[in-house]
Amino acid sequence: MNDATAVRVNDIWKSYGGTSVLKGVDITLLPGQVHALLGGNGAGKSTLMKSIAGLVNPESGSIEINGQTLSNASPAAAQALGLYLVPQEAHILPNQSVLENICLGLRATAKSLRGDIENLVADLAVKLDLDAQAATLEIADRQIVEILRGLIRKARVLILDEPTSALTPHEANALFDRVRQLQAQGVGIFFISHKLREIREICDVISVLRDGAIVLYGALDDYDDQQIVEAMTKAAVNSPLTTPQRRQNHQDFSASACVLELDQFSGEGFHDISFDVRAGEIVGLAGVVGAGRSELAETLFGLRPSSGGTVRLLGHELKKRTPRHCVDAGLVYLPEDRQQNGLFLEASLAWNMSGYTMHRLGFFPKSRRETGEFAEFREALGIKCESPGQPAGRLSGGNQQKVLLAKCLAANPRVLILDEPTRGVDVAARNDIYRLIHQLAEKGMGVLLISSDFDEIEQLADRVIVMAHGHQCGELSSHAINVDAIAHLAFESGAASHA
Repeated sequence: MNDATAVRVNDIWKSYGGTSVLKGVDITLLPGQVHALLGGNGAGKSTLMKSIAGLVNPESGSIEINGQTLSNASPAAAQALGLYLVPQEAHILPNQSVLENICLGLRATAKSLRGDIENLVADLAVKLDLDAQAATLEIADRQIVEILRGLIRKARVLILDEPTSALTPHEANALFDRVRQLQAQGVGIFFISHKLREIREICDVISVLRDGAIVLYGALDDYDDQQIVEAMTKAAVNSPLTTPQRRQNHQDFSASACVLELDQFSGEGFHDISFDVRAGEIVGLAGVVGAGRSELAETLFGLRPSSGGTVRLLGHELKKRTPRHCVDAGLVYLPEDRQQNGLFLEASLAWNMSGYTMHRLGFFPKSRRETGEFAEFREALGIKCESPGQPAGRLSGGNQQKVLLAKCLAANPRVLILDEPTRGVDVAARNDIYRLIHQLAEKGMGVLLISSDFDEIEQLADRVIVMAHGHQCGELSSHAINVDAIAHLAFESGAASHA
């Protein structure tokens, strides 16, 4: 690694509506360095990275990329200097092929780059059909497309914004292997993540942002996890943010009322799935990307047609499944992709919260009622916002996720399906959501939890159903639940089905 800097940021400031989002930030990235950037939702991480990537023009200060000043900020200017931002929310042209999406904006033709891209796909150890229509991609594969866009441009600096948020441990490890290869080649990488475990695994240096300023910087090994968390949030000094423990005594729910039952349930991407969820029970639904978990959830909620089997909710067969009928019957779904399927980004927060109950209130919800209800959820969930009238798209990712949770809970469900509920959420918000899930279960709600994070499944679930390639391949209960057991079922069963 040479002495030159890959990125040097000097005293940059940025404000929105009179509020300072970045306050004199200095940060340096060296070639071959993996630099962790942490901070709570709204701390300024995205604005800082967008400034470096040319998407945001700071009011003052300077940015150098590979020794050259970024002037007249634009993404094209940053890319010309050798920097590529891999965003948390992938930008995909749905009607174009995967190959065409990767090659967008390049002078070389997609055909001429196909071989190079196939080699990169192989290096990442992912399965990606380059000829498939991009609209068919799962969220994890959309993120891979964004990473490939940067790699095919031979970027010397990469910004990875929550790159593992929808990846399984196996896929995350494959990505880390690729990151190490890039590091050995002298590529500098900013790595944004809320998962301290993976930061420990892949990063050298850490910077923590709070309220728009760098409050901690140095070699990662110089700080323990508690010091990092305390730097992220002042509240952590007096109330350490540790992950909630699993519920004690491993309660047996077999005698509890059955609130959701699937019998030989089939649909697009999954076949003959049978399990139940009991009142007060958290059932984890685990598996690798492509296992059929989200397809199952969407079909349960009436977003996709089923092809066989039965669904019983609170003891009654749910024959007519549309989202409206499901909500009225007591079944509510929190989707995996909050921006595409969960929220109206241009609409107000209060309006968004009424999304599942709008048909009960009339098309235009009663503003006084919805504002009052939003105030309750704002306090209970710790939603950071200016007012109930603020557009959802102006919130940080973690606060958007909390608004989506408020939308689900406002419908008073008896069964709640949570698909990747902590995706792109910071440490504090993640713990808030964990506590909320426990509280909902303690009050008797049945919870079906879908997560690619096997640690999260182990932490929260009372029982785990594992799927692979659309089939149910195992079940773990109580003390048998651990990351290794989940991974064994998910990967070994998946490999056996393709043998």
